Amino acid sequence: MERRGRMSEWLRRRPRSTGDRTRASAPDRDALLLGAAAASFPVAPAAHPSGFSCSCDRIGCPTPGMHPVSFAWQTQATTDSEQISRWLAAQPLANFITATGTNHDVLDVPAAAGAIALRRLDAEGVPTGPVARYGSDRMLFFTATRGTPADEDEWWPCELDCHPETLDEHPGLRWHCRGSYVLLPPSRLPDGSVVDWARPPDLPLPDPLPLLAVLTDACAQVAAEEPHPQAAGGWLSGR
Repeated sequence: MERRGRMSEWLRRRPRSTGDRTRASAPDRDALLLGAAAASFPVAPAAHPSGFSCSCDRIGCPTPGMHPVSFAWQTQATTDSEQISRWLAAQPLANFITATGTNHDVLDVPAAAGAIALRRLDAEGVPTGPVARYGSDRMLFFTATRGTPADEDEWWPCELDCHPETLDEHPGLRWHCRGSYVLLPPSRLPDGSVVDWARPPDLPLPDPLPLLAVLTDACAQVAAEEPHPQAAGGWLSGR
């Protein structure tokens, strides 16, 4: 409880820019990533935007600054503060990802739907858990995970399940679980905006299913209000 209070208080006291959210200073960057690791989010280094391209050596990288550095990111991801501090010192420009499906999952929605869901949850007094903004386009709701059952037959797939290579197939609601990841604050996105916390990472992780119901309703509301709404399958199932 003490750690949770300190992290939340630190986030409230951080100065915010009056314009676009910009990249955090080195001390803020270290505190944000170590705070996420302390909240049991496994962390691994990612590439970062470099000019109009990516810091990786892939020509025409389709996701500049938005992917892990190592292909072994799932085994590399850790909550060990000493290892993360070494990465921070050695890679001062790197973004960082958190691997989902072990300690937590992430429900990823368009920003407009996320804002509607937050207002509803707050009005009903329902705890949200950690929430991050992916620039101005997306919002990430961190939840308890479905986990990795010992018996693979127990694994229940969901048409919302999203992996790094299937993002384009899920323009609406995405469920990042086993085999996926999301960028952590204060990662910088290709358009110059950043990932930042709307609700701190040390809040208790909620059950994903009640939250999923609220987010599904919010996505449907946004789709219905658009001049040319996508089909319900696009917003709610990614198909």
